[in-house]
Amino acid sequence: MKKLLACVAACVVSASAAFAGGHGVWSAVEDQSRVAFGSIKGNDYGEVHHFTSVAGTVGEDGAVTISIDLGSVETDIDIRNERMIEHVFRAAAPTAVLSGSVELDDFEGLAVGDTALTDFEGVLSFAGVEADVEAEMLVARLGEDKVLVTTADFIVLSTDDLGIDAGIDTLKELASLDSITRAVPVTVRMVFQK
Repeated sequence: MKKLLACVAACVVSASAAFAGGHGVWSAVEDQSRVAFGSIKGNDYGEVHHFTSVAGTVGEDGAVTISIDLGSVETDIDIRNERMIEHVFRAAAPTAVLSGSVELDDFEGLAVGDTALTDFEGVLSFAGVEADVEAEMLVARLGEDKVLVTTADFIVLSTDDLGIDAGIDTLKELASLDSITRAVPVTVRMVFQK
C-alpha cells in the first residue's frame, strides 16, 4: 500500500513537472484515474480490486498532497468491501495520505505525445503508520493542460510491511480460505489537469 500511494503521489508530481511553465495548481481527474491492486486466494485464484476515490494536488511551490479514500475500495462484492474497510484498512483511519515535494521545472520541455520516466520520494501516512516511500513513474503529456502518469512497472507490496497481516488473517478466516498471499501487486493510472 505505501508504494501504491507513492505511485499516486509520483503521478501528481510528474503531472505538475510535465507542465512546469507558469506553475499553478494541478489536480487529479478522478473519473480518469485509478489505483488498482490484486489478490490471490488459495494460491491459484487471482482478482483485481481498485479504489474509486483518489484525489491529489501539486501546489505552485511543488508541494504534493495525495489522498486515497480507503473506504472507496471496490472488490465487486459488497460484503468483501465492508470486511476490507473494517479489518484491513481500519475504519477509524479511512484515508491514506502521501506528501512530498517536487521541482516543477524538471520536465518543462516535455512535448505533447512525449513520455519520460521520473522518480518520487515522500512520506505515507497509512492507518497510523508513517513510512518513507519511493516509486518510478512513466509520464505522458496528453495536451497543453493534461498529463497521464502511470506506474513504470508492477509494484509488489508486503502486507507485513504495512502492518495489515492481522486484517488479512481475519479476512481469510471469515471467507474460509486456505490462504491469501501476502505479496500484493499494484498499478496506478492517473490523469491530471491544470
